[in-house]
Amino acid sequence: MEHSFLAYLRGRCRKLPQVTVGIGDDAAVIEAVQGQQIACVDQIIDGVDFLSAEHALADVGYKAVAINLSDIAAMGGTPTTALVSLSLPEQNSTRIAGEVYEGILEAAAQFDLAIAGGDISTYDGPLAISVTLLGYVDKNEAFLRSGATEGNAILVSGAVGGSIRGRHLRPTPRLELAKRIRQYAQVTAAIDISDGLSLDLDRLCAASGVGAELDTERIPIHEDAHALSTTSGRTPFQHAWSDGEDFELLITMSQEHADSLAAQQLGVPLTQIGNIVGRTGLWQREQGQLKRLSPQGYIHGS
Repeated sequence: MEHSFLAYLRGRCRKLPQVTVGIGDDAAVIEAVQGQQIACVDQIIDGVDFLSAEHALADVGYKAVAINLSDIAAMGGTPTTALVSLSLPEQNSTRIAGEVYEGILEAAAQFDLAIAGGDISTYDGPLAISVTLLGYVDKNEAFLRSGATEGNAILVSGAVGGSIRGRHLRPTPRLELAKRIRQYAQVTAAIDISDGLSLDLDRLCAASGVGAELDTERIPIHEDAHALSTTSGRTPFQHAWSDGEDFELLITMSQEHADSLAAQQLGVPLTQIGNIVGRTGLWQREQGQLKRLSPQGYIHGS
């Protein structure tokens, strides 16, 4: 199966200048980049991150690439190259690989990404897809989680909550938005929302050694969160606070830059939901009193 499928992939993958030698050799030869190279890897597994019996495998393949692209966006980088490893169930492995790769190749074409290689194996287990993504950023210009300082504005892109209604399979990596923000403002810290707005904000604050005071009424709640709340027994806010897999950006910057950014046409809504404070934790001010908020979201097992 492997040799015939590799021949198929060589015919399907576009030749892009960032890869000199791609699929079919012992290793890929990738052109050096200017500035600094950035890399990330993520794996999704049937029964944990998707359900192959319910979800189109092309969507699953697209998601496997897109969630890594979202990490590159959160670093303020530009993606170039992907390495893809498939662990396939023994039954119908060729069909499954082909359907998964339809989504992978769609994402690669959409974001000008080269598929440089990877690995394919079959075993007595569920479908698992691991994508390693390479990109670049100008030297010392990567967005980090650790740079937020007291007084910084906290902004979130798009709207959050209820992604399980379908957006979790077809997320929109905010690569272009991150690039546009860089033109107008100096980002002090950033993270993408993979495990929940509040949980990922808490992680950013912990990395920076600060806390956040939030105006929770300003959190942009997605219409999917409202729709889901009609049957879930949870409020739209609870979904927005903790659902995860929104793959929107959470960023911090000076209040001056945030105010200036508000006048720009960025193509995606960017909402200020609070400010960074010196005391650690997440807080909300109610009737002049501070109330501590509990971060919630998906916590990965060890």
